[in-house]
Amino acid sequence: MEIRNYIRKTVLCAMFLAIGIVLPFFTGQIPQVGSMLLPMHIPVILCGLICGGKSGATVGFIMPLMRSLIFIMPPMFPTAIAMAFELAAYGFIVGFMYENARWHCIKSLYRCMVSAMIGGRIVWGIAMVALLGIGENGFTFGMFFAGAFANAIPGIILQLVFVPAMMLALDKTHLVPFGKNKKAFEKQKPETV
Repeated sequence: MEIRNYIRKTVLCAMFLAIGIVLPFFTGQIPQVGSMLLPMHIPVILCGLICGGKSGATVGFIMPLMRSLIFIMPPMFPTAIAMAFELAAYGFIVGFMYENARWHCIKSLYRCMVSAMIGGRIVWGIAMVALLGIGENGFTFGMFFAGAFANAIPGIILQLVFVPAMMLALDKTHLVPFGKNKKAFEKQKPETV
């Protein structure tokens, strides 16, 4: 059973990584649109929720770096490097909180997502300060506010609508426990190998 779960989790992580690399093409490779819709965030959040915090962090860290190496978008320095830490924080926080939540319901899901969004943006700000420095010639609070919140509002709304809808759809297929106690869900899983 452990090998089966490991293989399933590995395949899902690879799928989320592939989706995160391809999804930005739908924003037309326009950096302004991509920074507003945040297309790489959605697969990382879903990976954290479905595969767990460690897997979400790993996929989140690799995704922007791999995309930058393959397609030169986002630019490696400082964008992809800072995004790697941001998305790793997203995947870890949402996955860790959801794994340890007693109930998997809409309220718990939103609590996990909002915490991950705040934590990820703080980590992104810290990474940008570490890469660019702080002050006039470096990273400023205005740049942080614009990049983390003001310009990202459409993407935040998209995440808050799409991710819960996807989790509800996955619950109907019995792939993800949602709206149930985690232990009760584990008991009703079939024991086939």
